[in-house]
Amino acid sequence: MMKIFVINCGSSSLKYQLINMENEEVEAKGLVERIGIEGSVLKHQPKNGDKVVIEADMPTHKEALKNVIDALMHEKYGVIKDMKEINAVGHRVVHAGEKFACSVVITEEVINALKECIDLAPLHNPPNIIGIEACQQLMPGVPMVGVFDTAFHQTMPKEAYIYALPYELYEKYGVRRYGFHGTSHKYVSQRAAAMLGKNIEDLKIVTCHLGNGASVAAVKHGKSIDTSMGFTPLEGLAMGTRCGDLDPAIVKFVAEKEGLDLNGVDKLLNKQSGVLGVSGVSSDFRDIEEAAEKGNERAELALKIFAYRVRKYIGAYAAAMGGIDAIVFTAGLGENSDVMRASICEGLEFLGVEVDPAKNNVRGKEVDISKDGSKVRVLLIPTNEELMIARDTKELVERL
Repeated sequence: MMKIFVINCGSSSLKYQLINMENEEVEAKGLVERIGIEGSVLKHQPKNGDKVVIEADMPTHKEALKNVIDALMHEKYGVIKDMKEINAVGHRVVHAGEKFACSVVITEEVINALKECIDLAPLHNPPNIIGIEACQQLMPGVPMVGVFDTAFHQTMPKEAYIYALPYELYEKYGVRRYGFHGTSHKYVSQRAAAMLGKNIEDLKIVTCHLGNGASVAAVKHGKSIDTSMGFTPLEGLAMGTRCGDLDPAIVKFVAEKEGLDLNGVDKLLNKQSGVLGVSGVSSDFRDIEEAAEKGNERAELALKIFAYRVRKYIGAYAAAMGGIDAIVFTAGLGENSDVMRASICEGLEFLGVEVDPAKNNVRGKEVDISKDGSKVRVLLIPTNEELMIARDTKELVERL
């Protein structure tokens, strides 16, 4: 029986799941918050028990991980008797640059390669690496696998990922489109093929990962050929707080008018824009939908902008792939907002997209929401990045 420990380390957080690969069931899952900050806390949820909240001082990810392992083996709320029951660890890593096009077993070389990518993801890669190193110290000899958010998009052709900037910037600094949410786009595109009972190599799918961070991918014959996020997760759709696509000349104009330096501009585009900036209400789509229902015009506008941009990308990707067989909605907003799904698909009838309002009245379930005769299938598929990480980990460890 193979059990895989899946870890996702943020700068001050650690999310985990222990998955039994025999039936792909989650034995336990949880979250550590406020690592290195006062009031750090571990919320642990065993499969058949009540949620446990453990407050402890956790100055670094190593202490956090130690508390998680203790919780997994605890006599009352644990799910394993011995650490030896954990066969492998799968780590989510945000950015692997051009170094890895698929998941890999972690070695010294892999860690060094990830350190070289820190420039590309200064907020995400350091905690990912810290998580790997803490795990190696606490679980010596247990195989570790890195699963990268960027890897799935490494199949994009050059014309899709090179920006029309001086080519030397790509050669010197790796300035190109990378794309993100790859683990999610890969998982839902595979599930879509299974739901349709077709071989993924015969399908053209547009996957829409719509959460607070949001991106769309063109998945042709099982491979990503384009995606809306770029060199960073700032490009593409309007998001919770990120502006997405804009005229780059706005940066200089606004900086001069508002007296902002580069960091100030970065904060404006990444943290104060998107639907938050337009609505002035919130970065949470639920709050914005509520405000729009009460007649708040800017909230309504923010939702329209969001839907319009997703719709444009779906049309663009249908053109890029030379056709479209299915549209997939996933992540927080994609899985839970029937209003947003309907709004995005409105106007795509010319492509053969027809949503059934009754079938669309659903949240977080794996379901086909298109009308029976719809040429393009519209699917709602809850994402499961942890399971994708666990599957990749199992596959690689079995080859060792």
